[in-house]
Amino acid sequence: MFGDRWKTLTRGAERGPGGPLHPASRPAVQASPRDQGSSSGGPAHFESRHSNGLEQFFDHIQREPALRLLDLSGASQANIGFITSLGHRLYSEDLLRSLDLAFGDGDFYENQSDQQRAEAFLEQSLDFPENHFDGALVWDVLEFLTPSLLKAAVERLHRIIKPGSYLLAIFHSEERAGTVPTCFYRIASADALLLAPRGLRRPAQFFNNRAIERLFQAFESVKFFLTRDALREVIVKR
Repeated sequence: MFGDRWKTLTRGAERGPGGPLHPASRPAVQASPRDQGSSSGGPAHFESRHSNGLEQFFDHIQREPALRLLDLSGASQANIGFITSLGHRLYSEDLLRSLDLAFGDGDFYENQSDQQRAEAFLEQSLDFPENHFDGALVWDVLEFLTPSLLKAAVERLHRIIKPGSYLLAIFHSEERAGTVPTCFYRIASADALLLAPRGLRRPAQFFNNRAIERLFQAFESVKFFLTRDALREVIVKR
């Protein structure tokens, strides 16, 4: 099952529409709907931002060959091309879209309390062998899981990534906001991201530093990067 998924994601990923993709490629300002993962039918407009968290993530893995990484922002030519150009393999899962498909018929958060539906969601989206990945790009999706489902999802992440590996997560720091912007996350370089708006959502809960530390208490360490755009980047060591 996993072999088929890897082939689908990595075949032809070394080249973008204009030629080979390299870590130092110039960031594009638009992406096709296929890369965006959007159903809007128009191109996505990305904004570039420096990312200390992403830089730290790649610093940790740069000396390791042929790693297997997980990206929870959904399949994109940019991310697949960048990761494969470094000699690694990438599995992509749009976890936010999977959440909508699993719980979006009615009260999104109330549906997450249905244990049977929650277990089916985890089995479909995070069903991997123990210690399967060498790192994970989680992005901002954890903010939209209710406490019980969040706990189970983080336990899954702890199980499927190897000891000593790292994951990158992002949390909004504006605790009084009723809604927060969600984004598509595309890798421009080892220390820069391209973000395209994905719409506003009400988070299940807000996280200060202490809450994030509790969330990842089973992990070895947690490191924070507070950015200028109200995003809190977090590097977590398994």
